[in-house]
Amino acid sequence: MTTVPGQVPVAPQAQRHPHDPQPVRSTKARAVFALGLIGALTGFFVGGVVPAALALTLARQARREAYASGGYLTGTDWLRRGERLARVGLVLTAVAVVAAVVIGVVRHADASFGHDFAPNVD
Repeated sequence: MTTVPGQVPVAPQAQRHPHDPQPVRSTKARAVFALGLIGALTGFFVGGVVPAALALTLARQARREAYASGGYLTGTDWLRRGERLARVGLVLTAVAVVAAVVIGVVRHADASFGHDFAPNVD
């Protein structure tokens, strides 16, 4: 099969209205990523719950704003990454809490409880 020499046809670009705003990255997307990163880094120390929860709340708001803007707010990559990191932070926190509870139950079960009477007392 051969091709005809010449210019390759290009799809026409949609013309923008001169009063349309320029697409900009959402500042909430950066905040979501930063909070998600902090949540993932401190998640195992149980301190990551607060930034991770804030990141997920801000991500929901940023998605609503991006949808309402009609495509003029960008940054969905950063939102997605921040949400993933926030979820990782929450999972690490859950693992730390479950591990602490298991360790506490095992230590409590191993410790003697009740009165320790002398061997000659019934």
